[in-house]
Amino acid sequence: MVEEGRGRRQPLAGIRVLDVSQVMAGPFCCMLLGDMGADVIKVEPPAVGDSSRRSMGFRLKGDDSPGFLALNRNKRSIALDLKSEADRAVFYGLARTADVVVENGRPGVADRLGIGYETLKAMNPGLIYASISGFGPGGPWAMRPGYDLIAQAMSGLMSATGLPDAEPVKNGTPVGDLGAALFATYGILSALIGRAQTGEGQFVSASLFEAALGLSIWETAELWGTGKSPKPLGTANRMSAPYQAVKAEDGYFVFAAANQKLWLSLLAVIGREELNDDPRFSDNSVRVANARTLIELLRPTFATRSVDQWVSALLAAGVPAGPIYDYEQSLASEHTRAREMVQEIAHPVEGSFKALGFPVKLSATPQAVRYPPPLLDEHGAELRRELAERGLIG
Repeated sequence: MVEEGRGRRQPLAGIRVLDVSQVMAGPFCCMLLGDMGADVIKVEPPAVGDSSRRSMGFRLKGDDSPGFLALNRNKRSIALDLKSEADRAVFYGLARTADVVVENGRPGVADRLGIGYETLKAMNPGLIYASISGFGPGGPWAMRPGYDLIAQAMSGLMSATGLPDAEPVKNGTPVGDLGAALFATYGILSALIGRAQTGEGQFVSASLFEAALGLSIWETAELWGTGKSPKPLGTANRMSAPYQAVKAEDGYFVFAAANQKLWLSLLAVIGREELNDDPRFSDNSVRVANARTLIELLRPTFATRSVDQWVSALLAAGVPAGPIYDYEQSLASEHTRAREMVQEIAHPVEGSFKALGFPVKLSATPQAVRYPPPLLDEHGAELRRELAERGLIG
């Protein structure tokens, strides 16, 4: 266990969270709460635990996958068979001490296990119960399986992702899963603030579908503004042009001429000032309409110099630009190190492993790794002792 940063009490210290979730959305939400100081207790099935412990097809040293390790720091683990009356009694003891429960089963599963919101609310009226599912607890799609790919497809997101006139492409990052986790975290924190005023808990629902749709700000604006569903643009932008990736002499880079000033600066850098006299490109609205024609006219120019030369020249002129890095390059960059976005976490089996750092920083109460990702049922005995001492289990 690592001491909290600077010895200051973290914002969620004293808040207990029961993580009754698996794989990504629920565990990511609970890890974020744990990073802010919450006491997160991961409730896992006996023997196998969270199914992501055995996912990904590769390992470091131990049996738990790197995916599990990436999503479960700052948690304690207890293995409970929620179909067993004895283990369910232990869970109820934990629920009476909890501020938050997070589950991500299909609608109805928690109720069948006897751990649904109404059951736990009767024991603990101040409980905040967050349910993350594929499509939410109601509506005609509610019982469909909750997978990021399906949410991206049915939300419309995939219809606007990828290259023009090519087969559908999903976003490489699972925005449905991770977006649902972020929206659930936002809902939980809001409910905690509300409970401080009223003393009452509430039910919070988030879904992969609503997260993918809720992040589709520009795309839905285009639909309602034009009456036409947006199409894939590759790396181009719906609101500005030119704003995308292009090929230099030795690779690809991106730039963003997002307003008229930047457009004119771009033309000066590349020596193509005549393009501003073309009525197809004289202002942003017509450049967006003619973006594919414009980029074809620019390609031969960009092919004459290297990525580093173009990026340096554009930045010097105030035009946003950058190389396209793979993850190895990005994680090795000086900026990534300066922002502490890679950390080493000590682990009883792995020795230590690399993990992403905290993507939001708090100046007075910085996050810290208080617990490494737990072994299955690592804290089961101590949690049972704690409940017995409080008279919550026999």
